[in-house]
Amino acid sequence: MTLSTPTAPAPRPLYLDCDTGIDDSLALGYLLASPEVDLVGIGSVSGNIDAAQGAVNTLDLLALAGRDDVPVAVGAAAPLVGPFHGGAPHVHGRNGVGDVVLPPSGRTPAPETAPELLLRLSHEHAGELRVVAVGPLTNLALALRADPTLPSRVRDVTIMGGAGLHPGNVSPVAEANIAGDPEAAAAVLGADWDVTLVPLDVTMVNVLEESDRKTLLESGTALAPWLGELLDLYFAFYVTTFGRRCSALHDPLAAAIAVGGVTPTVAPRVHVEVDVSQGPGRGQTLCDLRGLYAGHPDQAGARCRVVLATDRPLAPHLVERLLRL
Repeated sequence: MTLSTPTAPAPRPLYLDCDTGIDDSLALGYLLASPEVDLVGIGSVSGNIDAAQGAVNTLDLLALAGRDDVPVAVGAAAPLVGPFHGGAPHVHGRNGVGDVVLPPSGRTPAPETAPELLLRLSHEHAGELRVVAVGPLTNLALALRADPTLPSRVRDVTIMGGAGLHPGNVSPVAEANIAGDPEAAAAVLGADWDVTLVPLDVTMVNVLEESDRKTLLESGTALAPWLGELLDLYFAFYVTTFGRRCSALHDPLAAAIAVGGVTPTVAPRVHVEVDVSQGPGRGQTLCDLRGLYAGHPDQAGARCRVVLATDRPLAPHLVERLLRL
């Protein structure tokens, strides 16, 4: 009798929406190295850097990884309400990638906008498309505004953003991605689709160390050493937070949870609202986590999983994947 070899499941189509700074670059590398997903498109949005520069960064990183097949579309230049305030050069550098000059890809972005790309992919991969958003949610909100039936064609959405029980990182209560466009976040979290929110509660306890950066720098592969270079400025920024050269792993953790490389162990489905006032709470994710004292039961009708704990540290798994590039 001949025993058949089990075949790996087909990779699932995934759209990435990002404001390509340093941790976005790590998330992109992780997705490119993950056989579980087929990265079918990327949209840029203004956040860590403006959307146009974010698209350039993304194209350059894709070229280093030998993935010029992935379309990249420029998205929203400003949030739904008010102007774009210029990004975070003190965190991600003036060019978004730690002031490292990447080899230019020679490619230009797709002719469609990021919301248009997302809508097109939702039709091409109806019912199967996964969405990972690791920047402000403006593009997703604009896509919903253009076609409110979008959620019916999306399998699920994973968002790096917000804070459940943790302090904010741009105000006492607000996290940067949600604060970058609170109105968009309110629209996306209020839409009729399944959302996994990966907040500061878990991203701030997953840390990449200097020894990990050294491993990337010395890997001799095509993309990983460049990622190690980008991390230099990021590590310097986090010294005041952690007391040493290292960094939190915000966007890569969302990518790993979306792919299944890291599993949430505490992630109740709860009602989440976003403060869109002009007061001190603007941008806060109001997660109803009173169930903390009763074992975190899911709340009736809630569509948002808020990740509060995971099964393992991300860093070793992340580095292992990035060394494939």
